[in-house]
Amino acid sequence: MAGPRVEVDGGIMEGGGQILRVSTALSCLLGLPLRVQKIRAGRSTPGLRPQHLSGLEMIRDLCDGQLEGAEIGSTEITFTPEKIKGGVHTADTKTAGSVCLLMQVSMPCVLFAACPSELRLKGGTNAEMAPQIDYTAMVFKPIVEKFGFTFNCDIKMRGYYPKGGGEVIVRMSPVKQLSPINLTDRGCVTKIYGRAFVAGVLPFKVAKDMAAAAVRCIRKEIRDLYVNIQPVQEPKDQAFGNGNGIIIIAETSTGCLFAGSSLGKRGVNADKVGIEAAEMLLANLRHGGAVDEYLQDQLIIFMALASGISRIKTGPVTLHTQTAIHFAEQLAKAKFTVKKSEDEEDASKDAYIIECQGIGMTNPNL
Repeated sequence: MAGPRVEVDGGIMEGGGQILRVSTALSCLLGLPLRVQKIRAGRSTPGLRPQHLSGLEMIRDLCDGQLEGAEIGSTEITFTPEKIKGGVHTADTKTAGSVCLLMQVSMPCVLFAACPSELRLKGGTNAEMAPQIDYTAMVFKPIVEKFGFTFNCDIKMRGYYPKGGGEVIVRMSPVKQLSPINLTDRGCVTKIYGRAFVAGVLPFKVAKDMAAAAVRCIRKEIRDLYVNIQPVQEPKDQAFGNGNGIIIIAETSTGCLFAGSSLGKRGVNADKVGIEAAEMLLANLRHGGAVDEYLQDQLIIFMALASGISRIKTGPVTLHTQTAIHFAEQLAKAKFTVKKSEDEEDASKDAYIIECQGIGMTNPNL
């Protein structure tokens, strides 16, 4: 089965963990032996970090593959995939490394497994530099399910920086093929809602202050909608360590979802956290796209695998998205085009249409 090794330069474009996630997932799916060099070459701590390592080991275990060079600090790995199998798989970052990023790398693979899968993912659920689990459950899930599959995401324990300790269980059944998506009609905003949370020793007042500041900020721009942000005290038995944060979601008449989120840090006042999330949401609503900037890159791999033409309308195309497109073209041979949106209502806006002719991957096991 194994042909020549595909060579990936881990130092180009986004130059970080994302290249590793996209290339190993596609390698696993397509049965392509892979070498990734210069992993995170330009980062302050080059090479593999614990969360990257646990993602790689999970992919290896998903398909009984061979993995070489996989240790902390390594800047080069080789991976030889075998057949993808379902069943129970565990990945533990042992840090606050993001469970959402572990999900990003493993989910496309288990869709093409022989039987249903249960992914037990351990680490940070609400961590910096990664989607929060609430984003994954409230925005990513309903949109990605438009590709024609469903999954269940059970948050057993929340975990925060620096300790981690969170656990999420994802269950899903395999599919024969993915359907293409068309997310180009944004519609108008009909609802804005969210949750502001505190966990551990932080006082509940912090959650109320984050929510109130966010509502005030959104009201300045959007006056005619009720903004429902619930302050939440995470139950002691469902949260490990201390943390606070907020996620706010806007839903539109056509079922598009946009989010803004922010996490508290020591010494940053609650109002500032709430305002940061509100401003992020408002920025995502201004560009006229039908997906927000964090969903963009997460949809690329699914578009590449689907059978038929997918289209999404986005705001400015992020470096993460450009990177995902580059590797989906290099490894999966999918064809992407990115063009400025020509709709009249987008004339004054920075909106783009990303179109993909997917490869129509079929599940050999079904």
